[in-house]
Amino acid sequence: MKKILTLLFVLSLGITTATAQETSKKAKKAKATVAKVEGAGMIFVNETIDYGTIARNSDGKREFVFTNNGNAPLIITNAQGSCGCTVPSSPKEPIMPGAKGVIGVKYATDRVGPFTKTVTITSNAAGQPTKTLTIKGNVLPDEVKS
Repeated sequence: MKKILTLLFVLSLGITTATAQETSKKAKKAKATVAKVEGAGMIFVNETIDYGTIARNSDGKREFVFTNNGNAPLIITNAQGSCGCTVPSSPKEPIMPGAKGVIGVKYATDRVGPFTKTVTITSNAAGQPTKTLTIKGNVLPDEVKS
């Protein structure tokens, strides 16, 4: 009886492992397949960055990562913050098909209180010549010393 139970356990473990590996391979393949577009394309990992609650004068630098999912080079012609407290930076060279790029943004964390700001990207991306990205968070005031 112990041999039969052991055999059934080993058999079910083998089937479970094989099925899990197939599912994992399918998930990886689906993830690696990004919708392709004719011309240049721009797909962001995240279109919103949440700074959370941060201290006044802390590091305000963050990055938006994107991939050119098109079949032509992506050229970013402008990156504009919604106010002077939000300063974006963008690649000056074309982003080749399948390559990744980064839009940097620096928020002036010397301004206390909650914030929601945007960065508008202008490019030659097919179907979306402008793309709006968002940053948000809350800057805490300095602690009062007694």
